Amino acid sequence: MVDYEVIDEVGHLADAARRLAAGQGPVAVDVERASGFRYSQRAYLVQVFRRGVGVFLFDPPPIGDFQALQDAIGHEEWVLHAASQDLPSLRELGLVPDSIFDTELAARLLGHDRVGLGAVVEDTLGITLAKAHSASDWSTRPLPQSWLEYAALDVEHLVDVRDKLLEELHEQGKADFAAEEFRAVLEREPKPPREEPWRRLSGLHTVRGRKALAVARELWTAREEYARAEDVAPGRLVPDRALVAAVLADPKSKSALAAVKEFTGRASRSQLDRWWAAIEAGRATSHLPLERATGGDSLPPPRAWADRNPEADARLKAARPVVERRAEELRMPTENLLTPDLLRRIAWTPPEPVTEASIGDALASLGARSWQIAQTAQLIADAFVGSVQAVSEPSETAS
Repeated sequence: MVDYEVIDEVGHLADAARRLAAGQGPVAVDVERASGFRYSQRAYLVQVFRRGVGVFLFDPPPIGDFQALQDAIGHEEWVLHAASQDLPSLRELGLVPDSIFDTELAARLLGHDRVGLGAVVEDTLGITLAKAHSASDWSTRPLPQSWLEYAALDVEHLVDVRDKLLEELHEQGKADFAAEEFRAVLEREPKPPREEPWRRLSGLHTVRGRKALAVARELWTAREEYARAEDVAPGRLVPDRALVAAVLADPKSKSALAAVKEFTGRASRSQLDRWWAAIEAGRATSHLPLERATGGDSLPPPRAWADRNPEADARLKAARPVVERRAEELRMPTENLLTPDLLRRIAWTPPEPVTEASIGDALASLGARSWQIAQTAQLIADAFVGSVQAVSEPSETAS
């Protein structure tokens, strides 16, 4: 087994950066976080590979300043797997590529049945990767050699995978599709924070009444603040089910809260004052949440469309199968050809008049790429027009 060393000093990073700058071709990059263990999504290991120089493993917290590495490889194409997951952590370090190749996204566009990293490496190169440490706590120090070997293998074969997938993309006529998708991933703005993130509490649907929901909100907020301060994943402090159990138990005192057997977790007892203060704050507030979230700009569920907007329901039912059929012809998942949300939005509020051009403009305004528009706009326009005609024509069985 190779004895991997982790670079944890700025001076050593500068030396590695010079060597990487002298390598050849694209640069494979991966990140290991401590999801499920830490509150933050910061990188606890950054792996970089380039032909001619090999693999380098960097320890971000002690290094801090990654400018030398950015200067060395920032202008090169970076090869990542599921890039949207790693790019935010890399940006926190000041590591931002000019262009990317996403092997997971390429595999989806090519219609591969399996798109996890191990599966894609096996399908393209015939090499089996062990995934024993994918869910490990990467904030652990020192990192065991077996973990480092796993991390190194995540990038060691990625450039070879990229070459195989690029060849397939050209064979299927999808290289331009992929280039647009990669650029979209790289340029995508972060999603705005949810207005009421506490509503994502698992099991919240069992809580009834606005006052009880206010208590749930305050408990969630107290846990979030403590988790952020301690840099611990919230669910490791007190699981969602425990918070909901505390709400449902409706304890009359701090000791009664401590007696709730389902109220468990690392901090359920040690931080009892914190949780009791949150419960009291929820009970005292006059700012009561609505029974249901307002939903922002969300649409009604499609099952309700027939009653609430029959014309939109007809448009969606006419267009969805033709888009699915086109995705089958292209040998890719429907959601990669056009996300269901985009189709629902233009079905609910179509442009006037409905033409290929107007549908294309509507899709573009919602973020669809030009290749997606070229593949679907005419099909959707035809389906919408046909649905209007079907609704307006009298039924043959009408008396």
